[in-house]
Amino acid sequence: MEIEFWWLLALPLFFALGWLAARIDIRQVVHESRALPRSYLNGLNFLLNEQQDKAIDAFIEAVKIDPQTVELHFALGSLFRRRGETDRAIRMHQNLVDREDLSQEQRLQALAELGQDYLKAGLLDRAEAVFLKLRDSHPNEVALRYLLEIYQQEKDWAKAIEIAKELPDHESVLWRKEVANFHCELATSALASSRLDEARRHIEEAMRINRGCVRASLILGDLLVAEGRHEDAIEAWKRVESQDPVYLSLAAERIMDAHRHLGRIEQGQTLLRSWLERHSSLDLLDEVFHWELEKDGARAAYDLVREELRRNPTLLGLDKLLEAALLKAPAEQRGDIELIKQLIHGHTRRVARYRCAACGFKARQFHWRCPACGGWETYPPRRTEEYDLAP
Repeated sequence: MEIEFWWLLALPLFFALGWLAARIDIRQVVHESRALPRSYLNGLNFLLNEQQDKAIDAFIEAVKIDPQTVELHFALGSLFRRRGETDRAIRMHQNLVDREDLSQEQRLQALAELGQDYLKAGLLDRAEAVFLKLRDSHPNEVALRYLLEIYQQEKDWAKAIEIAKELPDHESVLWRKEVANFHCELATSALASSRLDEARRHIEEAMRINRGCVRASLILGDLLVAEGRHEDAIEAWKRVESQDPVYLSLAAERIMDAHRHLGRIEQGQTLLRSWLERHSSLDLLDEVFHWELEKDGARAAYDLVREELRRNPTLLGLDKLLEAALLKAPAEQRGDIELIKQLIHGHTRRVARYRCAACGFKARQFHWRCPACGGWETYPPRRTEEYDLAP
């Protein structure tokens, strides 16, 4: 009973303290809101309503009223950069960097914003200089990520690899695929200049970082061919099936060239047909069709495409079937087949492109790195029609 009595006495006291604290907080909020320029609040309202032009005008007015408001400068600079007005964003953030009354944290933030402005404007050398200044400071991880982007745009793969090595452990794991591709870029360049030992080192490093790196297996096969080791090259390219069968079409032409060099075209054709049976692919079908047509004639090519079309009906497959039919048809039927093929071909151009799995960008050519979003291996050699038909 005594405990309950004290609780009854304490309740009014707790209520009074809570009421007092609430009044103090409310007065503080009201005081701060009255201290802000009216144009600042208007700017926030315009931002919430996605009226960026009016928001910028309001913020500019607020800055004129209170030039010491650092947060307004940051907000205004970010808005300029988002709208593509990089010159104004650079001036805004440069003014912040030059101010002597900023704290160290605010100065670093202003530098980071300025670096992003330069990057957006395409001034890569200036952006690099800014982010190098931010190394070993509080925004170090941010600086590293932007430096990685800069070196990729500049295709300075050696510097990109060095920066990736300095990423924190939790971040570097996420970059394995990208760093493996940096080594593949260097391996490709070395191989083109006949620096075979250097190319091999980069291939081995790429595979160490990412054992599933299809590109490294493809380049390894190219290296072995350069050394005259066609049998070993074929084995290297065969590994693509276990790594990612989507990329088999990239190995198909290489496989056939090596088998032709060894005088074993039929064996190469058998391998490609088995790949096509297990992993349907329009690009792979193109390669198999080419060799069937060259070695066994139009009838064999027609039968191949017809069987594949039954298993995987596509407009691009039908276009290929009509191509084969046109080659084997009697002269009096070719006009009708050619007319149908032209009609079909008009539709296939829309579905014959490659598409980035990350951003959806489409192009007629395959890329290891998406030209739009910069993602590595997000642009597999699959036509858009194959995506649309996927379950």
